[in-house]
Amino acid sequence: MNHKAKILIIDDEEIVLDSCIQILAKGNYELTTARNGNMGLELIKEISPDLVFVDLKMPGISGYEVLNGIQEIDTSIVTVVITGFATVDSAIEAMKRGAYDFLPKPFTPEELRVITRRGLERRELILETIALRREKEMLREHFAAIVSHELKSPLGAVQQNLYVLADDLADKLTIEQKTKLERLQSRIADLVKLINTWLRAISVDVSSIREHFEPTSIPAVITKAVESVQPHAIRKDIEITTSIPENLSLINGDEGTLVEAVVNIAGNAVKYSRIGGSVFIETQEQAGQINIIIKDNGVGIAPEDIPNLFVDFYVGKSKTEGERRSGVGLAITRRIIEAHNGTISVESELGKGSTFVIYLPILKPPTDKSNEPIV
Repeated sequence: MNHKAKILIIDDEEIVLDSCIQILAKGNYELTTARNGNMGLELIKEISPDLVFVDLKMPGISGYEVLNGIQEIDTSIVTVVITGFATVDSAIEAMKRGAYDFLPKPFTPEELRVITRRGLERRELILETIALRREKEMLREHFAAIVSHELKSPLGAVQQNLYVLADDLADKLTIEQKTKLERLQSRIADLVKLINTWLRAISVDVSSIREHFEPTSIPAVITKAVESVQPHAIRKDIEITTSIPENLSLINGDEGTLVEAVVNIAGNAVKYSRIGGSVFIETQEQAGQINIIIKDNGVGIAPEDIPNLFVDFYVGKSKTEGERRSGVGLAITRRIIEAHNGTISVESELGKGSTFVIYLPILKPPTDKSNEPIV
């Protein structure tokens, strides 16, 4: 790290605090100590350390509670647990609460130096990742502005003038000229549609999706999605069949964006299926979640494409004659599903088809407190 790294040591034993200070004093560190968890959490808010050593056994709040508090304050802070009661269970519990590593007492000076270096390297990687994410978001915003103002506006003007021109010259153009003009209008319309798709990919806001959450029926979502892709399926002679059990639980979600997510997958299933193929959509409820399974017998996905399938603007190798792709539909779907606290997976084999599965948590009914005793 280029700056002077801030290290906080939280331990109720003065000898531990003194020894840590002595061992790390020669390093390029700004060292601070705290004798208990409450003091440590206050110092964390004040100095924003890069690395925190936390003793698990302290008077007052425990090291586990301190770890929880650090996670609430700043998840990028790296924490290392130090304790004289090191067990596998305590190490696992500490890791669950965000601890990066575990240092049992007594420890040698070199062990402390090594784990300090590793912890600060971890912190640097975390900060670099955060910076890259921010940079990516800025690029997305700039890209949206460029696409909207530098491309969409002039193309919209061209499209509008073409409509006027076609109307003005309707009785003067030859059949060949009309055909060329219609082709031009079609290409401009395709470009505008592509730009709108890009803007949609960039503008999907997870927080705004969650603002519209309400009890939502998955059968209703699937019905609307199938209605949307059915015309394309009919043109390709592809049969869409569904299997939806009765009395499915509701989920907490936004119907409109969920329909969009299912349409993106089912639409791809139709798009990349051969003429006369089939698409099967099934729902299952198990283990507190609803699974939406969308399966086709189409061209399949290359193994090297699968890891990048849900990345913005990624276009893989699998192609179907006459079908165009923008590389944003599945990225939008992933963000929508994640906004609903769900996940999505895919299995595929070239030439044999693909299976996508959306996993969504069911809406838990409110706790019935009517039978609780009155106190």
